[in-house]
Amino acid sequence: MGPPRLIPTTLVGSYPQPDWLIDRGRLLSNLPARVRMKELWRIPEPHLQEAQDDATAVAIRDFERVGLDILTDGEIRRESYSNRFATALAGMDIDNPAPVPTRAGGTNLVPRVVGPIRRIRPVEVDDLHFLRTNTDRAVKITLPGPFTMSQQAKNEHYADQAGLALDLAAAVNEEVCDLFAAGADVVQIDEPWLQSRPDEAREYALPAIDRALEGVGGKTALHTCFGYAHVVHDRPAGYSFLAELNDCAADQIAIESAQPKLDLSVLEELPSKTIILGVLDLADGAPVETSDEVARRIEAALKHVPPERLQVAPDCGMKYLPRDVARAKLEALVEGARQLGSLT
Repeated sequence: MGPPRLIPTTLVGSYPQPDWLIDRGRLLSNLPARVRMKELWRIPEPHLQEAQDDATAVAIRDFERVGLDILTDGEIRRESYSNRFATALAGMDIDNPAPVPTRAGGTNLVPRVVGPIRRIRPVEVDDLHFLRTNTDRAVKITLPGPFTMSQQAKNEHYADQAGLALDLAAAVNEEVCDLFAAGADVVQIDEPWLQSRPDEAREYALPAIDRALEGVGGKTALHTCFGYAHVVHDRPAGYSFLAELNDCAADQIAIESAQPKLDLSVLEELPSKTIILGVLDLADGAPVETSDEVARRIEAALKHVPPERLQVAPDCGMKYLPRDVARAKLEALVEGARQLGSLT
């Protein structure tokens, strides 16, 4: 593997699922699933898990071949980043969903919260075991954060959204602890809705995030973004909820910068966090970056954050790209980081 790089490379989470596994036409034409969308899978039960394992192993090999430092499982088993975990919780009615507004301005079907939210079983621990046993590199696994899940459900049980978010946080906390016990090096919670619902986030997001990460036994990350470029085309110029995250319990904050052409001076608003910076533009039709372009984006970030607090990754939404494009972009990511030298 060679010496560690000055700027480690990683993923936000997802990677393109192969066409033989999932109906990518349906995936690309639908909003991210909040309830289950089993019709997306091309492989029927009882062979689906074996097929997902095989596709995950292929993704891991891709990550190793391009030279990523910190690997995920590519979220290959998921219909969306959030529904695999959220729909496994007691208290969620996924058979009678309700329409709610989306962050992109439309509507989407979401679970109805009809009772106390409880985690009744490990959800992603087997996924982590598979990842851990299929690579000797550092591994990260992702799950949805409590604030975002509270926005992706119709609350028909709790007196307020804050109470719902705290019970979701307790469920996330149990999962995070089990993931570290199973061998995770990093556990990341995904909170994209902090950006689209900043007023609600200021009311109750931080207590929920801190409850989700309370007493866990390892390195934690929090990802926030402007939404998938494939879905959200009108992107703001900056984050509406970012500086507040410097006070949260997560060790690392993952944000995107290439797609929104972010003013990187905002990195100075997170002086106590490691930054996982998105430096690959994943918008539809965006060209594959050269390694020199990636290196320039990293150098621009280093004007505002020291190298020991910086990692680099794609922006959000890699699962929507053609696989050959995604792999080429990761190659540019790794080579661009390599140009900046190593710790030796």
